[in-house]
Amino acid sequence: MGRRILNDALTTMVNAEKRGFASAQIQPISNVISSFLTIMKQRGYVKNFEVHDPHSVGQIKVELLGRIKDCRALTYTQDIKAHEIENYRLRTLPPQQWGYVVITTPNGVLDHEEAIRQNVGGQVLGYFY
Repeated sequence: MGRRILNDALTTMVNAEKRGFASAQIQPISNVISSFLTIMKQRGYVKNFEVHDPHSVGQIKVELLGRIKDCRALTYTQDIKAHEIENYRLRTLPPQQWGYVVITTPNGVLDHEEAIRQNVGGQVLGYFY
């Protein structure tokens, strides 16, 4: 169920980008969505986000920059080893120059570049470009 919530949140953001909106409201929320958005903010795909009432259902208001072409969450479990990350990225992302694969590792939720730098593997959550 958690991966479906993440996929719905990412789909909401992509749809808002395509319609030209400056922000998107995501509801319900989870810690994984917050971690995914933190990576997107660090990489310059999202301007900012605010979490409102995180103890109940809550919602997140995301300020968009217009850079997101597509982002998806995998609804199935995909384990990946540290030395296989680059090949997986080349197979998954259509534009091979940019985009990020987000992986949950023992060190937390990381993008593929940081996971390669730390030499850790884990489960693929999704990707964005």
